[in-house]
Amino acid sequence: MSITLKDLRPGCIVLIAGFDDIPEHEFRIEEIYQEFVTGMALPGPLAGEYGEPDTGKIVKLISQGTTAQR
Repeated sequence: MSITLKDLRPGCIVLIAGFDDIPEHEFRIEEIYQEFVTGMALPGPLAGEYGEPDTGKIVKLISQGTTAQR
């Protein structure tokens, strides 16, 4: 399944590919831009940390989320 920007919206949970010594992990999207998303890592060593991963690092969409604020 290939992820496109139209598949993403605030509140989505996605799986981010591993990098350096960080394993792949779930990430909640807050904002979507052309080349990256903003949000927060959920589990693992970066849990609770803000991030701006490139959209190319998104491995899969876990849950659709909503446009409502959480």
